Amino acid sequence: MSDAKPVLRKVLLENGALSGLVVLTVVLAAMSPDFLSTQNLLNVGVQAAVTAILAFGVTFVVVAGGIDLSVGSVAALSAIMLGYTSTKEGLPVWLSVLLAVGTGVACGLVSGGLIAYGKLPPFIATLAMLSVGRGLSLVLSEGTPIALPASVATVGETLGGWFPLPLVVLVVMGGITSLVLARTYSGRSMYAIGGNEEAARLSGIRVRRQKLVIYGLSGAFAAVAGIVLASRLASAQPQAATGYELDAIAAVVIGGASLAGGVGKASGTLIGALILAVLRNGLNLLEVSIFWQQVVIGAVIALAVLLDTLRRRA
Repeated sequence: MSDAKPVLRKVLLENGALSGLVVLTVVLAAMSPDFLSTQNLLNVGVQAAVTAILAFGVTFVVVAGGIDLSVGSVAALSAIMLGYTSTKEGLPVWLSVLLAVGTGVACGLVSGGLIAYGKLPPFIATLAMLSVGRGLSLVLSEGTPIALPASVATVGETLGGWFPLPLVVLVVMGGITSLVLARTYSGRSMYAIGGNEEAARLSGIRVRRQKLVIYGLSGAFAAVAGIVLASRLASAQPQAATGYELDAIAAVVIGGASLAGGVGKASGTLIGALILAVLRNGLNLLEVSIFWQQVVIGAVIALAVLLDTLRRRA
């Protein structure tokens, strides 16, 4: 035990987000006896799932020094595509799922193309896609929710009667993110582009092609998040995931990634998403007004980033 304490202390000091999550958990557990119940912790995981999956996709973009403001709208559009093709057009569910994911990839490729070949700033290109995606969601759905087939709605239910399936999807997507970042050429290219784009180009990396891959991945992850969210609601809603892009970016930054690029990892993003979910859940248990919750969450995001910046400088 004496040897384990210094190791634990070192891990917590070197991972500001993890330290913040531990402190937040301890404080909320002391303030609310229901916080550490198994059911509530599973609820926290479910609440974090959609944000975390979105944030995993955004991690690729942020590591490469970009930004993606469109993931919330792309998630909604992908879910609408799933509901529209399976319910209204009568296509097989597996084909509708592929079309939904393909929709997310297509949106990401359009954004990536505008950035890589059109030389648009990522902020402008993805802001435009945010508007286009939300508009197409409203057009396809005619502004009303679309019911999902029962086989898709089960994704929002439980495994074995107690373990939420969204958590299974979360683990799978987190594993894919970690694998891409650590074990693939594209992952290494993301870090290189984020660190110094010109140096990456001169070293032989096809930067424009990799940006297409990066934003395509972000779109694919947004589509999966949209499907998970729609399955929880048992319907695809055109206004779903509004504002989720900000939570996704916040989770990535809280998890230790730098908006300047070149830094970030899947585990940090997961911790960032959990911090947001734990904070919201704890404030709900403490019956804090939803209006004050926004104030507290904004302050915590700013404080977490500030502390991490100070730690890096030190």
